[in-house]
Amino acid sequence: MAHDHALHADHAETEGRRDAVLAAITLLGMALALVDAFLWPGPWGVAGLSAVYLAAGLPTLLSALGSIWRQHRLDIDLLMALAALAAALVGAALEGAVLLTLFTLSEALEHRAMGRARRAVEALMALRPDTALRKRDGLVAEVPTAELRPGDLVVVRPGARVPVDGVIVTGSAAMDLSTITGESMPVRKEPGDKVFEATVNLNGVLEVEVSRAVAESTVAQMVALVTQAAAAKAPSERFSDWFGQRYTIVVLLGAVAAFAAFYLFGHSFDVALYRAATLLVAASPCAIVISVPAAILSALSAAARGGVLFKGGAALEMLADVRAFAFDKTGTLTTGRAEVTGLHAADEAGFLRKLAGLEAQSEHPIAEAIRREVASRALIPEAVRDVQAHPSEGITGQDNIGPIWAGNPRMAARMRADLPHLPGLSNGAQTLVWLGRGPAVLGAVTVADRPRASARDGLAALRRAGVGLAMMTGDRRAVADRIGAELGLLPPEIHADLLPEDKVHLVASLAAQGRVAFVGDGVNDAAALARADVGIAMGAAGSEVALQAADVALLSDDMAQLAAAHRLAQRTARIIRQNLIFALGAMAILVVGGLFFDLPLPLAVLGHEGGTVLVVLNGLRLLADPIRADRRKT
Repeated sequence: MAHDHALHADHAETEGRRDAVLAAITLLGMALALVDAFLWPGPWGVAGLSAVYLAAGLPTLLSALGSIWRQHRLDIDLLMALAALAAALVGAALEGAVLLTLFTLSEALEHRAMGRARRAVEALMALRPDTALRKRDGLVAEVPTAELRPGDLVVVRPGARVPVDGVIVTGSAAMDLSTITGESMPVRKEPGDKVFEATVNLNGVLEVEVSRAVAESTVAQMVALVTQAAAAKAPSERFSDWFGQRYTIVVLLGAVAAFAAFYLFGHSFDVALYRAATLLVAASPCAIVISVPAAILSALSAAARGGVLFKGGAALEMLADVRAFAFDKTGTLTTGRAEVTGLHAADEAGFLRKLAGLEAQSEHPIAEAIRREVASRALIPEAVRDVQAHPSEGITGQDNIGPIWAGNPRMAARMRADLPHLPGLSNGAQTLVWLGRGPAVLGAVTVADRPRASARDGLAALRRAGVGLAMMTGDRRAVADRIGAELGLLPPEIHADLLPEDKVHLVASLAAQGRVAFVGDGVNDAAALARADVGIAMGAAGSEVALQAADVALLSDDMAQLAAAHRLAQRTARIIRQNLIFALGAMAILVVGGLFFDLPLPLAVLGHEGGTVLVVLNGLRLLADPIRADRRKT
């Protein structure tokens, strides 16, 4: 894949150099022709006009004929070539040369501008380190990144880019993830955390175990998706292309009919042909055809640089029309990881040491949450032996005093412990773990899944955009209400105790009121994702399944990026409408001028080419959208 991109880049560079040389010859020829016409007549006038027609007119005509021969389609280049040729036939070679010169310059500007949008792929490829420090048998050696295989150990020094996707084995560091996930602030990474190719290690020495080869890395998948998205046309792009092809035929036939009408109504052959050529230029749909892809490609590029991947322009346009967002709760709106939320003991440190010692040998998520809490407080768990798990109840063991237990009310009942009442914790919204010794209760800890840090602000941004919100979960009502309240959701927006088919029915009911997007992890809730108009995967970096499953992939867990993607989609739709209205309006004015007001050919040329450049530049404004990590306010 990288080889294909390199070949494409070399081909584009060769074409760019050739076009630059032809444009330079055209400009020089035009300058000589203008000097001959207005300043200093001489033989250089003919030479200048010949240079313009050969350097600009001949390639344009050959390109048009090639499109007819190979693709059986009429190209807009044919309209420009015929108009210039008609001008030359009626003695207005200078006007024809002006047309060809401005058309050539317009094409060059369009290609340069569109090239800026397409360089997203090259920018992603450039982020990849060429070499890595591989560690084998205690020795570190620099090797080509392409030689790394899963299981290899690489050393990443401060300031260096991570050469491959992997997992930290030793060391910790603040990581700049903006190139992959679009997150503007550094993220702390510890042993066991995933790291992605092309992210930057800011301040620590890391040893990373390679999890995927370079060809299968996150960047490789991003490059493939960006390339596919740029090639996949949106409905509006397909329409503009369809319209351009058929309208070109109409323009050609209309120019022939106009020539006949002007000639029959008493104009000379030369005047009739001149006005028909003017009409040919005025009615050409260049601005209409280029206005949509200029905006779509710019938006896709900006989104990719902000860590949001669209599966083509169709997904971008669909997201702009979404009227409601439905969210899976666990792992999307919440961290999906149990955390200690409260302690209820006289001696919190002693209580945690005993509890952590008991839970040290358990693989349960609650035990893991307790161990993380103890580690964050720099406490050392007490030694507990003879640990035994009791399914659906808890765990028992022996410390230096005697038997000790931890668990739910069923475990407490087994130990004949009388549980005290803890205000506000009896509704089941959080998991309550009791610690005791025989019938004596030593304390309790509450454990729960917590909302993501960015979830509340992200949902608030979507609400301000005027879209509906819904949270869907299979959890108990009490849990759902607690999470929903923390996120600022209203009671009617919270749906709990759902089976997978219930989520599908809810998405369908929302879809009856307008387009709906379902936001999940790209793996679970596949039926709901399929039923929604737009499927969005959160935190998809490093997950091949998530990247492939959704229409839109947000590489980070930052919910603010979802609101930014929705805003970008709506902004793109607005710019497309602006471009089309402007292009159609300008074309209508030029056509009316050509038919009824004797519009000069040079003025038609200026209006046509100037309008084309303006719609391209308007679309390119999307390249600087705030969704990009380097454009975001922090």
